[in-house]
Amino acid sequence: MRVSEASTTDYGRIGSNMREGVLEQKFLLQGKPGSPNNYLINVGRTGAGGWVAPSHRHNFDQVRYVIKGDFPYAQGKSMPEGWVGYFPESVYYGPQERPEGLEMMVCQFGGAAGYGFVSVEEREAANQALKAKGEFKDGIFTWYDESGKKHNQDGFEACFEHVTGRKLEYAKPRYEDLILMNPANFDWIPEETRGVFSKWLGSFTERNTRIGFVKIDAGASLPAGMESSIELLFLSKGKVSFEGKEYGLHTAFEFEANEGPVPLRAIEETEFFRLVLPRF
Repeated sequence: MRVSEASTTDYGRIGSNMREGVLEQKFLLQGKPGSPNNYLINVGRTGAGGWVAPSHRHNFDQVRYVIKGDFPYAQGKSMPEGWVGYFPESVYYGPQERPEGLEMMVCQFGGAAGYGFVSVEEREAANQALKAKGEFKDGIFTWYDESGKKHNQDGFEACFEHVTGRKLEYAKPRYEDLILMNPANFDWIPEETRGVFSKWLGSFTERNTRIGFVKIDAGASLPAGMESSIELLFLSKGKVSFEGKEYGLHTAFEFEANEGPVPLRAIEETEFFRLVLPRF
């Protein structure tokens, strides 16, 4: 088990050249670089002046949980506060114009195609190195080749190719569009463990990515880490204890496949956002 507490993590700025505006993020947990289901889970907050990005897609999966405000994920479309979105690999979304003060939990991870996920540190190093070759503006990287011909490329694609040394590939889209879910319209289902309730929102792709929530009554314990792939828990309400230490709001937990049962005891009624990464 690994744990990261948002309360003890500082906000840092990222992507000032890949995208336009200020996006402050708390990086909570990261997976293993090079693994097909490498991941990053973070809490992001849009800073002064907002943050913009053009229409684009990724060669990895994303899950977004809106904590505060509405997330305008495309022109004329937004995710309300409390909603969860599954952003599949290879599916376009945007343009985005995030308003100041928007807060989201985001998990980016390698999708079913097995292309993996390039770490933030690698992308940011590429971001800085590419400035010697061209410039980033409005999420687009522009440079001129030896013959003076102008080239435009999505900023993320440019960084990915710089890191890996190969052309970015996209899997054939498994879904036609994003999948947006309103957890308030799902029911809590009792689990075998007394005082524990699940609210699964969906399972996706042949590798069984699973998204949902779990609720624990005060005094009850969740036996975490019982899944057949990496399980991530993000504490969205309440407080839990483990081995004498208390963990509060926006703490993230990682459990390896079949690591459990690891008992997380609810000090008060507690809810976790729950994500099981694709199984490889």
